[in-house]
Parts: sequence; structure tokens; C-alpha cells
Amino acid sequence: MLVVYFSSATGNTKRFVDKLGLPSKRIPLRRNDEPLVVDEPYCLICPTYGGGASINHQNSRPVPPQVIRFLNNEHNRGLIRCVVSGGNSNFGPDFGKAGDVISQKCHVPYVYRFELLGNDEDVDVCRGGLIHNAEQLGLRPLDSAA
Repeated sequence: MLVVYFSSATGNTKRFVDKLGLPSKRIPLRRNDEPLVVDEPYCLICPTYGGGASINHQNSRPVPPQVIRFLNNEHNRGLIRCVVSGGNSNFGPDFGKAGDVISQKCHVPYVYRFELLGNDEDVDVCRGGLIHNAEQLGLRPLDSAA
């Protein structure tokens, strides 16, 4: 099972992914870093940018540009199996909006949303859900060593 994630400089998403304890790869933060190319089905985890667009009616781009670049690679996009998104519940209907956008555009299930860096319950629910539903999601089950 592979988790691919993007985390901004704040590191909230990275901390959440680290607590999951699943094999993971990070989408590079900077444009000039070596791009990530994956070779197995994965769950994408990313934060939501630009919250509050539904309230202030301004154009919002909730999916980080680094994630857009990663998914614009047809090979990478072809291996996504589900999405998890972080966000801030202060943004009301835009909480975790990046997951909605990615789910719709990539035709994959949006399986979980968490606030900021997630709490222990978020980690347990998300990790358990991914492990117990790996086959249904098209992810490789964890081997006994993991």
C-alpha cells in the first residue's frame, strides 16, 4: 500500500502521514525539485488551499499547484485509487475541498477528510479504513512485515 502526499512548508499533512505509519512518498514542494513518478496504485493525501471561496465568492484553487502538476502526469494520474484531504473547518463548506475536486476530476472515491494535522481518532479511522478496504480501493494490501 502506498500513500502519496503533498505537504506545504507548515508540515501539517506530513505529520498526519507520518502518524499513519504507512509506506509513503512526498510530492516535491519546489518546482525545480525532481518530480515524483509512482509505479504502484496509491492513496493521495493533500491539504486544501484557499478556503472560504463559497462564502466570499472569490475564485479559489483548492488543489495545491504541486498536486496538479503531479496529477497532470498521465502515468501518475492512472494509478490514483482514492483521496484524503486535510483542511480547516473554519472554512465551512470548503473544508477539505481539494478532496472533492480531485475525486471528481480523477473519478476516485474521497475516503476521508481531517482538520489541520489530524488527531489520534483521525489517524486510527483513516489508517484502519485504508488497510481494511485496500482491495476494494484497488490498493496493494500491506504485507505481514508492515
